[in-house]
Amino acid sequence: MNPWQIHQARVTRRQLFGKSATGLGTAALASLLGRQTLLGAPQSGSGPAGQAPLPGLPHHAPTAKRVVVLWQGGGPSHVDLFDEKPAMIEYAGKDIPESVRGTTRLSTMSSGYAKWPCLPAIKPFETYGKCGMRLSSMLPKIGGIADDITLIRSMYTEAVNHAPGVTYFMTGAQVPGRPSMGAWLSYGLGSETDNLPTFVVMTSSDRAKTCGQLFFDYYWGSGFLPSRYQGVRFRNTGDPVPYLTNPSGLSREARRAMLDDLSELNTMHLEDYGDPEIDTRIAQYEMAYRMQSSVPELLDFSNESAATIERYGTDALNKGTFANNCLIARRLLERGTRFVQLMHAGWDQHNNLYTQLADQCKDTEGPAAALVQDLKERGLLDDTLVVWAAEFGRTPFGQGDPNKPNGRDHFGKAFTWWMAGGGVRGGHVVGSTDDFGWNITDRPVHVHDIQATIMHLCGIDHERLTYRYQGRQFRLTDVHGNVVREVLKGA
Repeated sequence: MNPWQIHQARVTRRQLFGKSATGLGTAALASLLGRQTLLGAPQSGSGPAGQAPLPGLPHHAPTAKRVVVLWQGGGPSHVDLFDEKPAMIEYAGKDIPESVRGTTRLSTMSSGYAKWPCLPAIKPFETYGKCGMRLSSMLPKIGGIADDITLIRSMYTEAVNHAPGVTYFMTGAQVPGRPSMGAWLSYGLGSETDNLPTFVVMTSSDRAKTCGQLFFDYYWGSGFLPSRYQGVRFRNTGDPVPYLTNPSGLSREARRAMLDDLSELNTMHLEDYGDPEIDTRIAQYEMAYRMQSSVPELLDFSNESAATIERYGTDALNKGTFANNCLIARRLLERGTRFVQLMHAGWDQHNNLYTQLADQCKDTEGPAAALVQDLKERGLLDDTLVVWAAEFGRTPFGQGDPNKPNGRDHFGKAFTWWMAGGGVRGGHVVGSTDDFGWNITDRPVHVHDIQATIMHLCGIDHERLTYRYQGRQFRLTDVHGNVVREVLKGA
């Protein structure tokens, strides 16, 4: 029987009439259709897997067992940091030609501009690594890992505003409501640990709080998947996870006894109703109990060497900073957490490019590079995928006074990401843009393509991991996406 039929079989006649909002007509329809069209349910032959992978997964041997996404919220400027354009120096202050701009969709802040003053990189570029990668002089630490990363200079997206852009990468749609990437991987591949969440999220922001971008829960939500697969957010103040500490007067033994009784009641309820959210409730109570021991140990840095702390930077032990979150991320990954999502805000430089861009680089590029180096030295980088990403880049033209621009607007037509480890080539560049960093001239890479590639590295065929909801099969990449073979090691 399918899940709907199993559910109907579990309830009594009185419960069916008294509690079911669907009634006999829906039950009869389900019986006639004989398929999972009325409830959000996995495709035939699969189901919520708990800690184990779904049957048949992984689809092929993975090169990445775990993933960490270093999200740079606001949109770092590709022409200032990653995509050197000497021609822009000669064109400085002049309008970028209409033949280059075309009909590019821009945000409402600049779409009506009459002037498009070319704004070259605010700092010079330098050569890094044996591979000779050209990066901004503001990124010396990233330059130090140039031989370990693949730089993708030909990213593009349709999104022109922050929340839709973030949602697009995290869930595969610009409109909220679908499962996030971490939830998909947790659902498909299960967990490697019983003591920590499979999917953890941490957030941070620039010191001056200039960005103002919010981190919405649906960036790490489970959408229509059972809620046990959503990300667990570690807070920056107080206990990292609420309610882990026992109330005053309640011993650990008493809490264990209470949870045992509660689990028995929930199990009986689950047998009666078959609601997957009851199963989630049982699992989350147990996880919270185990985290009472595992989380304090996770956050005890006393066994970290002075050299390690120094590598992550002066903020490594300051709670809530990007550096601190990167250090925690490494500890989570080596303890079995499958997906870690670090979200940092501060790159939205509309009118403070000349000061804030350097500050953001100073605060984030060192810890990001340290994480890659730390994983590498511990033998974890080969099967850990690191993704440095943002919702879009910044405009090649200056924003503000056209005679003295001091910022850049959102720009999704072309921008840059980098990846490392987990089966990704090192010291490699994919794609290119024109002399203004405006149009992609070689190997366009869409957001859905990167999603497909991440799934592939984790051993998943992105077209085959689906979930039936509201009458159709959904997947992370919607109906799009192709694996970017050029980033794969050995390609």
